[in-house]
Amino acid sequence: MSHLLTLQSIRSVTHNVNELTFPKPDGFDFRPGQATDFALDRDGWRDEQHPFTFASLPAADHLQFVIKSYPSHDGVTEQIGQMQPGDGVMIEDPWGAIEDRGPGTIIAGGAGITPFIAILRARQAEHGDLEGYRLIFSNSEEKDIILRDELEKMPGLKLDLVLTDENVQGLHHGQIDGEFLEQVGVDFNGIVYLCGPPPMEEDLATALKARGVTDDRLVREED
Repeated sequence: MSHLLTLQSIRSVTHNVNELTFPKPDGFDFRPGQATDFALDRDGWRDEQHPFTFASLPAADHLQFVIKSYPSHDGVTEQIGQMQPGDGVMIEDPWGAIEDRGPGTIIAGGAGITPFIAILRARQAEHGDLEGYRLIFSNSEEKDIILRDELEKMPGLKLDLVLTDENVQGLHHGQIDGEFLEQVGVDFNGIVYLCGPPPMEEDLATALKARGVTDDRLVREED
């Protein structure tokens, strides 16, 4: 079922990431970690659907998305970055999920953090803190870190920020691979959540399985 939304507000999160807020349709429900097919309600763009995950909590009176724009792609995300309050979009019913299975290690690359925003917010709202959760979050440069201030303030969350293309004091530098995960002491006997660019996901899934993380403890996005 399609739902027509009108943009309420748009806020810059980083130099190329925006937080978009819409009034929530009556009766619309989703689970933290779920996504929707999202399209611009304008001529020439209605058939250009892209999947984006909800960043708001299910009980909120609004729907929120955190979306990275790729101007070089000349596509939907570039247009989204130029939206103004009052512009319309169409979304479908929620689907898929990276389900919260409890405390564990989250490994995210770039915009791969977005499914975990609602999960972490919901967990904090329900339990008061995020004890037992660890987030290893990789970006190219410091300016690319999405919602850094919020993540650093989440009570109980152990946060490891990793930069691949920039060396900044206090942050990890390099690629997240099996050796890196060993060096920072990841618990390979616990739950591991994974979301990022497909090559990163596949390489890390292989590395994690080689270190004893079984399929039932490796949580990835499902269609």
